[in-house]
Amino acid sequence: MFEKGHVDESYVRIPKDELFSFVVNVLTKLGVPKNDAEIVADNLVMADLRGIESHGVQRLKRYVDGILSGGINLHPNIRIVREGLSYALIDGDEGLGQVVGYNAMKLAIEKAKDSGVGVVAVRNSNHYGIAGYYALMAAEEGMIGISMTNSRPLVAPTGGVERFLGTNPIALAAPTNGKPFLLDMATSVVPIGKLEVYRRKGKPIPEGWAIDGDGNVTTDVERVFAGGALLPLGGFGELFGGHKGYGLSVMVDILAGILSGGTWSRHVKNTSEKHSEVDHFFMAINIEAFVPLQEFRENMGAMIEELKSSRKHEDFEKIWIHGEKGFLTMETRLKVGIPIYRKVMEELNGIAERVGVEKLKSDGERE
Repeated sequence: MFEKGHVDESYVRIPKDELFSFVVNVLTKLGVPKNDAEIVADNLVMADLRGIESHGVQRLKRYVDGILSGGINLHPNIRIVREGLSYALIDGDEGLGQVVGYNAMKLAIEKAKDSGVGVVAVRNSNHYGIAGYYALMAAEEGMIGISMTNSRPLVAPTGGVERFLGTNPIALAAPTNGKPFLLDMATSVVPIGKLEVYRRKGKPIPEGWAIDGDGNVTTDVERVFAGGALLPLGGFGELFGGHKGYGLSVMVDILAGILSGGTWSRHVKNTSEKHSEVDHFFMAINIEAFVPLQEFRENMGAMIEELKSSRKHEDFEKIWIHGEKGFLTMETRLKVGIPIYRKVMEELNGIAERVGVEKLKSDGERE
């Protein structure tokens, strides 16, 4: 992969602004309002900037397919079903998940400013990209942000062999005296996008990520896609805590799906289908309601410094803090461009041809 001046020939560098404009052009050509298209593009490009290629622009095809199939509503009536001073329930009317999620977290932040905490549950939405995007929205306002979503069934419960739960990601962001702390994780060992990356590269997946249709742990990515399932965070069985990842996934379905009056686990569908019924949960906590913000920032910085300066294992270069690698990767990619896998670029240019917008250019074509 391309990083720090090194060029992997299987990747092409694309400047951030060019990639952003490409996504906006594709979506607006399909009828998405420009402001909404920019929210989606910002979410996807941020994922690639932070090194999360499984949730970056390679996801665009899913949204294009969802729009063309009617599974995504381009002009949703995103409405508040009920609300109080510190909470709200939103119906996303099958809109683009990023647009629904952005507006929901904005509402949670506004409520937290007034009441100390804002909780917003969302039903009837779609895939919303990286969970950390929304948590960071709150951190940038000097608050703690929490975001989670359910998703289509891809994960077997501990002791089971069939796809029942989603990868159901959770994110928490908090301000510090430097870059925000950002925990952004799937409740499965890996998100499905990681397997899609390995599939494109024709590589076997690491042992412990998934099982085949018979329940056997496999490294054959095709066996996983042909009826297998991902494993919950912690892996197979209970020995290394697979039941804990399973429990976290169910927790997300409770907060995002059942609490919102939406759906859960095996009833959630793919974005390309009609009525995918994806649900979200957002929380913003106003730090000033508890302690002075500057005190919180300084204490976060002190805790992080203590963690990073603790005794390090000889096999590790350093002790990292959640979100730190992503911010460093972003700094590099803003300077030298975002590495896009050539097969993904071919797919993106196929979309461009399909909808009638200008294709992305490779390094040589740009020069």
